Amino acid sequence: MDSHSHSDPAPGAVLEAPPPSGERVSTPNSTGRLTAGPVTTPELLAVLGFIVLADLTIYRGYGFAGMAALFAGGPILLLIGSPQRRLGLDAGVVGTMLLLLAGSLVWCGAGWHLAVGTMLVTAFAMTLTGLRPYIVDVILFACVTIITGAAGLSRHLRAFSRITPPIPRATWLKVVLPAAAVLGFGTLFVCANPDEAKTVGQWLEQAWDVLSDAIRAFSPSLPEALLWVGATWIAGGFFRPLLTTQVFVDRPRNTAGAADADEPLFEAHLYPALRNTLIAVIVLFAAYLVFEFQTLWFRVFPKGFYYSGYAHEGAAWLTGALALATAALSAIFRGVVLQDPRLPRLRKLAWMWSIENLLLALAVYHRMSIYIDFNGMTRMRTVGLLGITAVVVGFVLVLWKIAHSRSFVWLVNRQLWTLATAVFVYAVLPVDFLVHSYNVRRILAGDLAPSVQISVHPIDSGGILALPPLLTCDDEAIREGVRALLAERALEAEAVELRRATENWTSFQLADRLLLDRLRGLTAEWSVYSDPAGREAALRRYRDYAYQWY
Repeated sequence: MDSHSHSDPAPGAVLEAPPPSGERVSTPNSTGRLTAGPVTTPELLAVLGFIVLADLTIYRGYGFAGMAALFAGGPILLLIGSPQRRLGLDAGVVGTMLLLLAGSLVWCGAGWHLAVGTMLVTAFAMTLTGLRPYIVDVILFACVTIITGAAGLSRHLRAFSRITPPIPRATWLKVVLPAAAVLGFGTLFVCANPDEAKTVGQWLEQAWDVLSDAIRAFSPSLPEALLWVGATWIAGGFFRPLLTTQVFVDRPRNTAGAADADEPLFEAHLYPALRNTLIAVIVLFAAYLVFEFQTLWFRVFPKGFYYSGYAHEGAAWLTGALALATAALSAIFRGVVLQDPRLPRLRKLAWMWSIENLLLALAVYHRMSIYIDFNGMTRMRTVGLLGITAVVVGFVLVLWKIAHSRSFVWLVNRQLWTLATAVFVYAVLPVDFLVHSYNVRRILAGDLAPSVQISVHPIDSGGILALPPLLTCDDEAIREGVRALLAERALEAEAVELRRATENWTSFQLADRLLLDRLRGLTAEWSVYSDPAGREAALRRYRDYAYQWY
């Protein structure tokens, strides 16, 4: 028999039952897959950290600062406890995105930021297994984690039950027995002196009160216990993922430019139809671009020009045309068409149409600039600019696919990355602050039209921080309207501050804090509108006045 078969475990080690029949150890196999291995002490500590972090930021949390801590701390715990820990460029990029999102949540969070953060944490866990965070695979990874988290939870519970004492019995007895003797004899000595016994009794009573209050404060309720189970479940899925190979990924294939000798080229039946289609859209786009440049470029628009129809709705329709062109090019250059010997001629037509599409994209940006020049910036115009940019990037990806004979799955993965990046950029930008800083500069320069965006749209605390310079505006209606608006937000900010005084650090918002300090310093400017009736009257006059630029 092996001499080491009955050796004692090392102090502090975590024991794991032998894997059941058919279960493999945690080593990469020939396909690059990772399978479950023994549970380690760092992994168990990370699971406990997940429970504590979720409890502090969700159950005992009150706002977005807590969620920022969750999204920033979660990846650190994953790094500490992950059995795989395959750090690479993908993990670094996703980790940086999570830190940026956490900063945005601390600044001025929104509910939909939580969905973005959840996807990013899932993507980070995915990168530690060596997988690339393609959007479809991230969604599948999240679903598998939710469904199979029980497997990881079971392994963690079994590991907890097999933890050996970190200190040998003989060692802790050296401390416990003397301490017990001192406590016993000390109690007798204290009881022999009434005054000291009374003082010690008061100390013990105070300590008991503190301990009982702490027990009551931290004794888990049923919802909190369910949260602990949920956090452990999700941690089990993240640390012990069952999805360890890419699902929605492009597979290697022969390209049209590098076909094998045993894969002959042949003529595609659809080639004439596709060629004629490209010629037709080239002619159509050329005619339309001439019309576009004649009607909307280098001209002064008359009073009453239909800005919304041409510059707003029109830009949306042209963006749709770009998206349709992207889909059409992707559909044309795939399948048997790539094996047609006449493919180079089809590509030349595609390059001609691509140039026209890029000119059309320029026209869309121009239409958006017309609308922005008309009456300023808004959140939705920011969304529009990001959306147009995402469509243009998607179109460039299609051109890359055609030029380098990439697969359709390759294209879809990167198109989804493009969309996700646009959403992320919008999530982390202080949109309202940027939007209204631009509007304020326009107004103070003498262009009063952007004032309508301040009167008709909701503005978060970051956006309000950009408005105080308008207190010096020469236009009385705008100046008094902004003064009344600041009075309204000052009173709301004070109410929020009182509510957060009863909460904890998880409800902190930097934009709210900065705004309250700024408005307290401007009390003399807005206090004239502390009366609700006068404030509402000033706001009504401002809205009616600014509506002429709507």
